[in-house]
Amino acid sequence: MRIRLGCELNYDIPKPTPMIVILNVHYSRFADLERPDHLVSDPPVPIESYRDSFGNWCNRLVAPTGRFTLGTDGIVRDDGQADPIDLNAAQHPVEVLPPDTLLFLLGSRYCETDRLSEEAWRLFEGTPLGWPRVQAICDFVHRHITFGYEHSRPTRTAAEAYAEGLGVCRDYTHLAIAFCRCMNIPARYCTGYISDIGTPKPYGVMDFAAWMEVYLGGRWWVFDPRNNAPRIGRVLIAQGRDASDVPLTHTFGANELVGFRVWTDEITQ
Repeated sequence: MRIRLGCELNYDIPKPTPMIVILNVHYSRFADLERPDHLVSDPPVPIESYRDSFGNWCNRLVAPTGRFTLGTDGIVRDDGQADPIDLNAAQHPVEVLPPDTLLFLLGSRYCETDRLSEEAWRLFEGTPLGWPRVQAICDFVHRHITFGYEHSRPTRTAAEAYAEGLGVCRDYTHLAIAFCRCMNIPARYCTGYISDIGTPKPYGVMDFAAWMEVYLGGRWWVFDPRNNAPRIGRVLIAQGRDASDVPLTHTFGANELVGFRVWTDEITQ
């Protein structure tokens, strides 16, 4: 399967403004890129690329005054298989977890394990360890939160999402991550593309999406509490502790986002 993917973001910038941009496909999918999704701007500006502490591919630039557009457009090869499942994937005792997973047991900006720990144990202590426990967490979060773009709020934390029962995909993900960490299961935040391939039409307007990866059975597995079902054509952009680590754009000054498009289209010929 071949998937064309990309985005276009349009800004009004009142004065020259530094930006950090994380919009490129994750290095783990680099070999699958048939056409690289290079970041381009209009008007053109110098772009400096670097790896952040999580290994994500980042770009820094200074946006000029006026209308400014950022975009990517690439083609990725995909095996066409849905997210893998292993119902027998085991939970590791904390003392034997690999050192690089331990960071993803700790509380973070949007995932307050200290505020949710008691409730997590009340809700999930009786569930089987490993995959079934993570799935129970996803099932609960999927039912508990009502989705709606009108409910989006960039400052909402996992504890607030739990209390309000409202949100968008990042809120589902933050709450599920926090519950997993409370139950001693490493969980990290992911952002990227989720295609509609294999789902019934009509399709909604495409957007970037958030999901989580959980460490079980010696590897990381995708779980998606918002959709709560395996999907075809999921393409990772970045990973971190929560959304504060992987903003698609971080702007160091005033700006107005006036246009936004995302696409993930299967190439059928």
